[in-house]
Amino acid sequence: MELTVLAATGGIGRHLLRQALAAGHQVTAVVRNPVKLGARPGARVIRVDLATAGPEELRAAVEGADAVLSGLGPVGKGEAGVAEQGTRAVIAAMRATGTRRLVVVSAAPVGTVPSPARPHPPRHDPGEGPLMRHLLTPIVKRVLRAHYADLARMEDAVLASGLDWTVVRPPRLTDGPLTRTYRTAHGQNLRGGSTISRADVADSMLRAAADPATVGRILGVVN
Repeated sequence: MELTVLAATGGIGRHLLRQALAAGHQVTAVVRNPVKLGARPGARVIRVDLATAGPEELRAAVEGADAVLSGLGPVGKGEAGVAEQGTRAVIAAMRATGTRRLVVVSAAPVGTVPSPARPHPPRHDPGEGPLMRHLLTPIVKRVLRAHYADLARMEDAVLASGLDWTVVRPPRLTDGPLTRTYRTAHGQNLRGGSTISRADVADSMLRAAADPATVGRILGVVN
């Protein structure tokens, strides 16, 4: 497949790029700083700052792609807003070029975070156990409030895009190895696990991109 990977130097994006190239896909890597990418034989590299880019700057990156995979998300407090802004620009570029398939990474708690399109979300995710529901999730949501608000607005844009989208919601990310033994669930989080490696999230996104059954789905993933 011809794939476009957004934020290809990020924690998940670098795994997406590595795994896609290893699988023999043709890959366009969209990065803010190509120096951080290092040598990636076989990848076409396009320099774009997704925090400020408009659709025109992204047309060349998404045109002709079979799927666009986004690892975009805020890292520090100063980057809150980048997920929504960058994703809206990507969606507009995809609409303009006729590219249909979009897979984005979000976060497990976002299903209970208010957003403009969903001001009154469920108070709890149906897949959460007591520990996650009453202790861990509330703490994480307070600490990362701005990050999750950004991701919730990003999800609003994706769900309203009219594209063939999939949203992947992982819990706490680790730098563990690629295992391919993670679990998935449609429309909810999963009990019995609170972490997943970035490598496995990337694998789940690549699998979703090729699976028509995940179109229009929100997927919970966990190791």
